[in-house]
Formats: sequence, structure tokens, C-alpha cells
Amino acid sequence: MPSVAKLSATALWSSAVALAWRPQYGSPVKAEYGNLVKAHASQDWNGSATQNAPWPFSTSHPWSPSGSLPQNITNGLSTFGTINHPDLGPWTDGPLPQGCPWGLRQSNDTNPYNEKNVPNTGMTRYYEWEISNRTMAPDGVALPLLVVNGQFPGPLIEANWGDWIEVRITNNLNEGTAMHWHGFLQKGTPWYDGTPGVSQCPIAPGKSFTYRFRAELYGTSWWHSHWSAQYLNGLAGPIVIHGPVADEYDVDLGPVMLTDWFHADYYSLVEQVFIATEFGPIFPPMANNMLINGKNNYDCKNTNLTCTPNAGVSQFRFQSGKKHLLRLVNHAAEAVIFFSIDGYQLKVVANDFVPVEPYYTDLVTLAVGQRTDIIVEATGNSTDAVWMRMTEGPSGLGPPRGQTGCSLNDGNSVEALAAIYYENADISKPPTTSNTIDVSRTYFPLNCNNQPLNLTVPKYAIPVKEPDVVLNFTMSAAYNSSGAFKWYMNNETYMANYNDPTLFEAKLGNLDFPEESRVFDLGTNGTVRIIMQSVGFPASHPMHIHGFNMQILSEGIGTWDGVSITNPENPQRRDTQLVQPNGYLVIQIELDNPGVWPFHCHIAWHISEGMNINLLVNTPYVVNEMEIPYVMAQTCRDWSDYSGTTVVNQIDSDSTKELECVSPEFAPNPDCLYLLCSLGSTYSSTGWKSRKGQASSAQGGKCVIDVFDFCIICLPTPCHIAAMDFPSDTAKSSEYAALKAFLNDESSLEETVDNFISTPDSSSTEDKLLRSWDALGLTASQTPADSPSQEKLVSFLTALRQRDTNVGDVEGKTVSWSTLPLFGQQIREHWNYDERAAQKDAETARSWANANAFAARVTATASVFDSSDPLDFSLYAIWALRAALEDKDDVPEATVAAAAMWILYAGEVLRKQSKEQRSYEGKVAQAGNKYPNKEWNGFEMDRWRSWNNRFANISEVSPYKEIKDIAKKTKRHMGDLANC
Repeated sequence: MPSVAKLSATALWSSAVALAWRPQYGSPVKAEYGNLVKAHASQDWNGSATQNAPWPFSTSHPWSPSGSLPQNITNGLSTFGTINHPDLGPWTDGPLPQGCPWGLRQSNDTNPYNEKNVPNTGMTRYYEWEISNRTMAPDGVALPLLVVNGQFPGPLIEANWGDWIEVRITNNLNEGTAMHWHGFLQKGTPWYDGTPGVSQCPIAPGKSFTYRFRAELYGTSWWHSHWSAQYLNGLAGPIVIHGPVADEYDVDLGPVMLTDWFHADYYSLVEQVFIATEFGPIFPPMANNMLINGKNNYDCKNTNLTCTPNAGVSQFRFQSGKKHLLRLVNHAAEAVIFFSIDGYQLKVVANDFVPVEPYYTDLVTLAVGQRTDIIVEATGNSTDAVWMRMTEGPSGLGPPRGQTGCSLNDGNSVEALAAIYYENADISKPPTTSNTIDVSRTYFPLNCNNQPLNLTVPKYAIPVKEPDVVLNFTMSAAYNSSGAFKWYMNNETYMANYNDPTLFEAKLGNLDFPEESRVFDLGTNGTVRIIMQSVGFPASHPMHIHGFNMQILSEGIGTWDGVSITNPENPQRRDTQLVQPNGYLVIQIELDNPGVWPFHCHIAWHISEGMNINLLVNTPYVVNEMEIPYVMAQTCRDWSDYSGTTVVNQIDSDSTKELECVSPEFAPNPDCLYLLCSLGSTYSSTGWKSRKGQASSAQGGKCVIDVFDFCIICLPTPCHIAAMDFPSDTAKSSEYAALKAFLNDESSLEETVDNFISTPDSSSTEDKLLRSWDALGLTASQTPADSPSQEKLVSFLTALRQRDTNVGDVEGKTVSWSTLPLFGQQIREHWNYDERAAQKDAETARSWANANAFAARVTATASVFDSSDPLDFSLYAIWALRAALEDKDDVPEATVAAAAMWILYAGEVLRKQSKEQRSYEGKVAQAGNKYPNKEWNGFEMDRWRSWNNRFANISEVSPYKEIKDIAKKTKRHMGDLANC
């Protein structure tokens, strides 16, 4: 089936932004602070709400290590770069200390790609993020940034090997977004990879989305927006997954984030790439500065923008005689970065998520997306201070200034410094050490090399196999028909369709992909060898693979001889590797992870111009067995609602196109779009045919077909872009039938449990469990909140816990029904409605209230002070109550109704937790926006009383009788609980 509603889309990052947010500053436009966009008005200095407030800091300031600007101005709420930033431990504990979570596993004797070797920690790490605009000055130049929770760099995600990570993101921008978890395999969760147009629709403005994935590898990585080049303006941060150490160290100093920096908004930068001028396309945007952990100084005479000199550099603390672990991350737009510490040898112990046999160097090279863990021994005196350095290298290739063969900058600031102070050093004075390394001449003369392959030997050996299939790609540059300078793979460029992700089309069996999707169907092949050859314009390409680590077989200048492999018994592995200018790179991938996986150049301008392909892996599994959660369809509906009413400008690899019709053989008229809908979906036209071309009829503005299938709707343009639902077999499953029979009194409790756990099934244990819990969740969301049938479902769950019958193996461990394996994960998919989507139609609102009522009734039976109890959803209660009562006054009725369910059906246990002041890690249970001064991080009586007061207020002022009634009922119940 052809792509539905083809959009002009760029690459995977898709350079698509709403025209509503275009900061009016940056190259080539100059602007003063007062001209920054109104979206930032609430984030001005010192909390001022005045957009045109003058810059309150001196524009002339002497140098000092701590800088002339306070931390909240340079980096917001982040503590990265400060001398007192806390060190990391060897692992992060759960609610209670539990010792080393990975037991006796070592980096040299455990194959991390075998899922059975991943520890089953039973832990989920929860994070609550809000993305917003905030004006900051990381190097003294005032810029509007895009940030998570007010922090730049963004918040650290920290977990143990084997933990699950859950991140709920609320998008407060005026454009879409999506978050990618760089280097994570996403086995079994490819839809959470965070690539719009491939694995998901974007998160629409004002909407929330929850990612859930497992830490299957360990080491250092980073997260970043995968929408256009948003991450260049702040949407990036570090990830640390604790695991077996590759070499002994004493102190973990944590992430060292390294990047180039631009004094312009990302949209303007990407737009420059597409401008066809005599010289502009050849030389893309030039970096203005470099940052270490979000800090550096800048010479203000080089800009007309508002600028404070000597803003401050990052600071680190060394302890004499101890070995320090530093986790280097290159999150730049384009720069190959050279890292060093004056006078010190650096012991390399890991690259990306791969522990390596330790080796020493005085310079580490990192391409965009790469990470390297190093250990540095503090051999100096207790009063020493030394410089940490990162550089792009000195001037090399000619105009404009500041270019090497692998990095481009304007030549004004080609180096960033950070100060390392020993414990007794005077931190008021800068270090006085000097650099003796000639980067471009001694180490990598114009070739942008990776670390030598013969040095980077993985701790755990995996020999090279004979490949099942070989792909060859030529990487080149040329002018397109519009005169713009473009990057190509095999003379083709990639374009994404935000409204129609490739993974979803593959799941539906629509494997005839448009050419611009650049999908390579690898079928059931077990290994693929990819040979890349860079020709023409001399540029490096840091190639990043999603969903896998790749074996690096060979690289060099010129052409591969077709034979040579470096260390074939144990070649280097990583997820990002440079193709050298006019050189080659040969990689191999073990295709053990079904899904659709991007493989792209990580230079922001190159991927924006379409330098990407997608690998479809294990096609039969994707089509016939993969089950994509319902929440993904909701995200597409939200995006469809937004994109149908807002101009979404996407810069593609040729020119910006309008929506165009597809599949004309079905068209009743030539001015049409073809959209997918499922049974019951609303549309606004007559005259459509089913996917198979069979004539159907329209009744009451609904998509009507005899079976739960899909249809194609023809709509006149302009029109609202419909979103895609997923076909579901849950309502046809034997588990669902068993539960329905129980609720209809057609079977006893014991018979229902027997039928539920003994249904014949040929799928994997995990698929069986997910389908079973899906059936329970669907049944609960269909069962009215106040119905006795909800209690029957709880009694069923209680009876199920009494069964010690083995289900099979999950994550390498034999599990039984009594532990309810994967229950919480799947039930959340039914609970995790977007409240504003629930507000749009009564049926969705009722389903959401029912789901909350069921979760509350289940929680009421749980041992809530036992963190391992799978029936404890108390945290969901906080989220529901916070959304309804703590975030704002004007909340949807559906949100209030859902929150009330928790008080009505789990009020006693919630009040008990409030009296005992049960708290949670991090900020997952923090106060809502209405209470910025409250330090709540869980349940407490002050918070309970605030909920009581809000329900009382709603019961009096709400314009909706139904909501007033339920608020009164909830308030009375809270009063009854207080009198118990």
C-alpha cells in the first residue's frame, strides 16, 4: 500500500517545526535581548515576566573560574559543571539497599547481547520531564533554549544494568518532539526508540507521552531529541547505566558532556543548509564556540548579541592518589572532538556501551554520538590545578577560518576549557598548565580518524561470521535540481512521513514502501555486512545504528580490498563509527532485534538532508507477531489533530511540497487524500472504498465495515489529516472471552482462572503474558467504575496470585502466575490516557475513569509499603491527582473524574501512606505547577489536605453538574476517612 497522506518530510530528524516558534535571532540575523520571542517571557531573568527586560548583568567582567554569571543563568536548574556536583556511586539503589544488582557477572565473561544474561532487577526507574523554552547564556551569550525541567545540559538518567526506565514527557513547546535513547537496543520495544516517522508519530504540543525501555547494556550514553536538530538548542542529556567495571577506579566523576555551540536557533541553522548560493551550501553552519558540561567563556567582541564575558567554565575535583572515572559524551551537531588533560595519560576502558581492554593515550577522539569512558589517576600534589581541554583543531582547510577536515567553526573559539582542582587547590585562581599536543598535525592530519581499531579490543569477544547478505553504499554530495548542496547514500535521500511511521506500516503488512522511505527489507537474514564508501567532497560521516551494536571490520582511506578485517576473532563493537573523508568503513550487524531501525550520519546537517536508510529486520515477526501498544495510536491521533490545524513546515531533501493525493485508482475525484480509519472513527466525507477496493457505505459520518478491519477514506483537500489505529486481536482472544464469561456469570472464579492460564498458545511467554494482561486491562476499561464487576475483576486477580503455575521464561528467569509477571507494564498502557484526549469524547473519558478505578481497587488490596508488590499503583494515584488538582485551575472534567476514582476506591490506603509520609526517588512524585514552593515527593498529610480543599472548591465552582457531584462525593468520602 502506498504511503498514506504523503508529507514532504526531511530525514528522520525531519527538520519539521511549527512556524509558531521561530526565534528572531542568530546568524545571519542579529538581535538584542529584548527581541527574543514572546514564548520566553515567563522565563526571563530573576523570574521577571517582562519580555523586554534589560540584561541585568555586566557586559564587562574579569575572569574567574566560577564565572561572572550565576548557575541559573548559564545552565538553569542543572548542577553540571559546578565544583560541588555529586560524584556517582558504583550502582544506584532501589527503595532499599540491595547490594550489587548484577551479582558475579563480569564484563569479560558475560555476553550482553544474550537477553538471558541481563540481570532481572525487578526495578523501574521513573522520570517526569517537561520540555519548555527558557533563556540561558551557557557561554555568556543570551539565547532562547529548549530544555527539559529547566536544565542544560538535560537531566541525568541513572539506572542499573537490567532495570527498566520509564520517562513521561510533556511537550510544552509550540512544535512537535520525540526523544531518542542513544545506544539502547530496545529489544521488544522498538516503538519507544524515539524516531518520528519511523517508530512513532511526534509528541504534539501540549501532549504527554511515556517511554518505557530496558537497560540491556551498561556504560555511558545520552538521550536527545530526534525531531529535526532540536537537540542543538538544548534537548540532550547524559545516561549512566551502572554495570560490571572494565577496570578498577575510586571515584566516578560522572558525565563530561562535550559539544560545539551555535549562537542561533536550530531551525535557522538547518535552513542555511538548504539555501542555494554560490558558497553557502559548501560550507554549512559554523560553530561559534565549544562547551564542556554546558559551559565555556566567549569573547564578546565577536558578536552583536547580548553577551557577558567570562561567564564561567566547568569545574571538577580530583582527589590525590585516586583513580577517577570520566564519562565522555560527544553531543555536538557536527564536530569531531579531541579531548585531553594537560600532562596526564588517559586510560580508555569503554567505547559507547562496550567495555574494552584498557589502553593509554594522551588524546581521545570522539565523533558525534560517540562515548568513551576513561580513568585518570590523580598523580599530582594536593594543591595542583590543571586544564581539561576539548578542541576541534586549529585552522586547516581555508575559508572560512577554523576548519579541519572534520569540523567547521568560525575560528573565534575552537577550544573549550574546564578546570580540574585537587582537594587543597585554590579554586579562585585559574590553572596555569599548557597544552603540548598538536591535534591536527601529530594525530589526525585532516583525516578525522577514529581511535585505532587495533587498540580498541572488546572485553567480551565475539568473532566475525560469514554474512548472510551484503549491502554496499556510496556516500556522496551534489547539487540537486533546486541548486542546493545535498548528501546522498547511493544517490538517494530519505524523507520521513510523520503521520505514517514506517514501523506501523510494516506491522500492517504494507511492505511496498515509497522510495523516499529508504527501507531495506532484510527478511529473516541473520547477519548483514554493510560496506560504505565516501567519494567526492572530503567529509567525515559518523554513522549511527539504532537497535544494535555493529562490529567494525575495517576502515581506511581509499577503497576496501574486500578481504582485510582488523582482529576478526574479536573486532571492535560500538553503535557509532566515523567514515573517513574519501575513505571506507566496513561493518557487520547481527540481526537479532526485530523492527525498523535507522542507520544514519549523525552530523545534524547531513541527516537533515536525508543521509539515512532504514533496516527492516525479521519481517515475518514484525508483521505477524509484534504487538504495538495502543498508546502509540493515541500519539498519532494527537499529532493528526495538531498537524490538521497547524502549518507544519518540513524542509525536505528537495523542496517544500504540499500534501498530495495517493492511490488515484480509488479516487472519486482528483482532489483527494487517502486516509486510514478503523471501525467507529469519525471522518468528514462521503465516497470511500475499503483497502481491498470493495465498495462500502458511510453512515452517520463513521467508518463502517462488517469486521474489525481497515478502510481507506477519500477526503477533499484541504482537510484534517486522520491518524492510524492499530488492529487489535485482544477482543478476539480466549483470555478476553474467559473474563467476559466470568463477568456475565457464565463461569465460576476457579473455572475462569483455569481458562485464563491454560489457553493453548504457540507464542512466546512474554507475548502470552502481554496479551493476557491486555485482555484484563481492556476488560477493566470497559467495565463501569462503580460496577460490582470491577470488584469481580479484582477477585480474579487475587485468585490468580494464588496459582504457582509456571508460565515460562521471561528475561532469562522462570516465572509463575503468582508473581504477575509484566502485569504493571501492560496495565499502564491502558491507564496512560492523555487527559485532554479523554476530554474529546465521552467514551474515552469513561474508559479512562474505569481504568483509574480498577487500578485504585487493585492498589487497595496491595501491601503498599512493600516495593515489590505488583499490585501497588500508588504512584499512578499521585500522577492522576496531581494532574487534576495541582497543575492548574482549568482542568478537563475527565481529569477530575479520573482523580476522584483514587479517593473513592483507594482512599483509605492513600491516606495511610500520607500519614506515614511515603516518598519516592527523584522528582517523579513532586508537586504540581500550582505549588512551586512545596517540597512534596510522595504522600504526606499536607498534600492530602490540599487535595481535599481542591475537591471542595471544584464541587462549588465547576460549571459541570456531573463533575460537581463527583467532587462533592469525593470530599464527603475524604471526610469520612478522617473520622475513621
